[in-house]
Amino acid sequence: MDTYLETERLTLRRFTADDADLLIELDSDPAVMRYLTGGEATAPEIVREGHLPYIIAGYERWDGELGLFAAYERDGGAFIGWFCLRPETDGPREEAELGYRLRQSSWGRGYATEGSKALLHKGFTGLGVRLVWGETMTVNDGSRKVMEKLGMTLVGTLPTPPDMEQVEGSEHGGVRYELTKEQWAQR
Repeated sequence: MDTYLETERLTLRRFTADDADLLIELDSDPAVMRYLTGGEATAPEIVREGHLPYIIAGYERWDGELGLFAAYERDGGAFIGWFCLRPETDGPREEAELGYRLRQSSWGRGYATEGSKALLHKGFTGLGVRLVWGETMTVNDGSRKVMEKLGMTLVGTLPTPPDMEQVEGSEHGGVRYELTKEQWAQR
């Protein structure tokens, strides 16, 4: 396994072209996709022909340092989902999105916070990141709590994109949280 980052309980690695089935399975769970698509699964061909090639191209774009990474339990090696620390496609490299998508069986175990903390540390201390941001739906209390635990600050609200209007709670829009390197260093 090409390890990108390790925590006490997790190993993160870069995705490969052989990992489509992991992403397809993750995106097939209605609960996982609840606040993204209203519970609808991502079509396998979209994962194989769109999402996975984009993820892999990101490693080249950002010199393998930033992107979206497969997450596994260190004890037993089970795939639990993914974490990301990556800029917008054409955005400045020092401003990165922090995010994650985890299997239901991994919820409530502190993995989202643990993996995100490790990515913040790596980004702020070794990758030149100066601002990290995350966005979620206003009603997604779980993700909001993780961002708050990380010390991220609510900086604004977002309109619901047209392709998410069918999602439960879409009438409340979204929220954006941010954390600067300076704020992180003071924690």
